[in-house]
Amino acid sequence: MAPQQLFGLFGGLCALSMAIACFFWVQGAKLVMPFAWLELVAVGVALLVYSRHAADQERIALSPGSLMVQHTSGSNTETVQFLPDWVTVEPVMGDESLIELSGQGQRIEVGRFVRPELRKQLASELRQAVRVARGRRHGAA
Repeated sequence: MAPQQLFGLFGGLCALSMAIACFFWVQGAKLVMPFAWLELVAVGVALLVYSRHAADQERIALSPGSLMVQHTSGSNTETVQFLPDWVTVEPVMGDESLIELSGQGQRIEVGRFVRPELRKQLASELRQAVRVARGRRHGAA
């Protein structure tokens, strides 16, 4: 769900919750209103935290002579560019850990959004793509 849709849904929830709370408040249940406000504030904070990370992503783009990795988490974006000739692809700890791309004094970890059991396959595919890019750059296929 996109953050805009989520906040639209939250607005509807607020309207419905306040209508119910007002009905009971008019009927004499005075404690319903403060608890309704408390509930909506808690849900609003949770949705705000969720929306900050709803668009988190990792992008890996391999073009002739360049491997670009971009990691976005919340409002922070880290971009690293490598020459395919100098990049290494290794797991950080084991086959199911994050994958470290390093070279030319730079490093970045990828694979946060890939299931742990598929990270070994991702590392293998990255190695193969880098190998092919090196071959094309040096005239081989």
